Amino acid sequence: MTTQKKLNTIPRPPVVVVMGHIDHGKSTLLDYIRKTNVTEGEAGGITQKISAYEVEVPSEEPKSRENEENRGIPRPARAIGSEAQARRDDSANRRITFLDTPGHEAFSKMRERGAIIADIAILVVSAEDGVKPQTIEAWKTITEMNLPSIVAINKIDKPGANVEKTKQELAENEIYLENYGGKIPFVEVSAKVGTGIDNLLSLILILTEMENFTASVEEDASGFVIEANLDVKRGIQATLIIKNGSLKKGMTVAVEDTICSTRIIQNFKGEMIDVAEPSSPVRLYGFDKMPKVGAKFKSFKKKQDALDYAENCDKILSPSDASNNASKEDSDGNKKIIPILLRADVSGSLEAIEKEILKIKCKAEVKNAEFRIISKGVGSISESDIKNISNSENAIIIGFNVKADKSAIEIAEKRGITISFFDIIYKMTEWLEEEMEKRRPRIETIETTGRAKIIRAFSRTKERQIIGGKVIEGAMVLNGTVRIMRREFEIGRGKIVNLEKSKVKTGTVEEGQEFGMMIESKIEVAPSDVIELFSIAQK
Repeated sequence: MTTQKKLNTIPRPPVVVVMGHIDHGKSTLLDYIRKTNVTEGEAGGITQKISAYEVEVPSEEPKSRENEENRGIPRPARAIGSEAQARRDDSANRRITFLDTPGHEAFSKMRERGAIIADIAILVVSAEDGVKPQTIEAWKTITEMNLPSIVAINKIDKPGANVEKTKQELAENEIYLENYGGKIPFVEVSAKVGTGIDNLLSLILILTEMENFTASVEEDASGFVIEANLDVKRGIQATLIIKNGSLKKGMTVAVEDTICSTRIIQNFKGEMIDVAEPSSPVRLYGFDKMPKVGAKFKSFKKKQDALDYAENCDKILSPSDASNNASKEDSDGNKKIIPILLRADVSGSLEAIEKEILKIKCKAEVKNAEFRIISKGVGSISESDIKNISNSENAIIIGFNVKADKSAIEIAEKRGITISFFDIIYKMTEWLEEEMEKRRPRIETIETTGRAKIIRAFSRTKERQIIGGKVIEGAMVLNGTVRIMRREFEIGRGKIVNLEKSKVKTGTVEEGQEFGMMIESKIEVAPSDVIELFSIAQK
């Protein structure tokens, strides 16, 4: 039995996650390796969803390297295509699957998911900017997952690059590199021009041999969902990473309580394939509902087996779902609730946006209002979305990397509902913070700036009265609003329409000085009354 198991188990390519702070060059690094242009296509230059790519690394330098370079063939690696896939057993080549994860703080859940799924982690640190908050957060995730790791010190081509300072900052944060007080392998690279990329790939292959990653190609495929979204033409789709077994056409995949047939299997390039093997990223279409990102998947040769598995998962999941919903109920009825309808391109984006909304909710200065997501989902904004939210006062509709149906736009315009679209997470966060400031209830506070005691009351005509008094605190100011206090109780309010000091008109009378005043008020002021000058501030 043991011998049979060994025969069925073969080495599998590593799944490598690339992590680090925003703008430290993770996407550019992968961009150079696979020679495509993801960074230019990303809004704001930020990767906002996990992407998976397969590359094939030559194990020895071809003799015709110089001729290839002259013809413009990339030096470090070539993306694996259908021809290369047919040669997967050729010992002259090695495959690596890369996961690109977002660096923005809002996408921490997606980074954690990438680390759980991966076999090896690369921490990218800029030699120009040094260690940043998300560098430390990414490293914490790597160590918690106990992943074999490599540090890539990037941007060494930049004028402001300081590799030694970067190593020092890493050590100060307990990231100890080889020959610098620790055992973590590192490589100095320039993702822009390709310096050190060969060394990085070699380190990955060495770690792979040391860790001895294996899988069985004869078993039914299992692995993880790394992304899910809604395709308007093909329905709900998901990107999976196979960690063991083979996925073939005609099988059925189950992700917890959702299932999908493998009639359409695409590789990472979008090419149709019949079989996918361990460590391969694949895309499937036609899930019966949105699968949970980060969840495990299993594949079955018989559809009924998949249905039975999904039904059992549904029974297990239901109680926890109910308790989660109950915990979301608002216990404070005094807050102003600002409802949000949220639609995004992928599930990971929904997670990140929810995290940003939670951060706004937890801010100390906003105690009397909160955002509440009343509906969320993947896909475009529809007519029914607008109809469902139109009865909600002050509702906000957000589309992140999605569009709205034409009918939805028309209804929204008729009902005076604004739909806000975003493609960069931090711009959406800034906008939401501004909206919270505009919409939150204001608390009025009265600030007293002057007090005066009335000594004499003179003539009165209609609602105007001439009085004389002395400022006992602060100052009296022309056109100011005053409260009329009698025996420490407010009996009315008025406005100073004329102010004199020593029978000369003035704009201000300071503390300790006497004055003559014309006050406009419905209340008749009497000697010994106190008038208080005040202002109303909204906080």
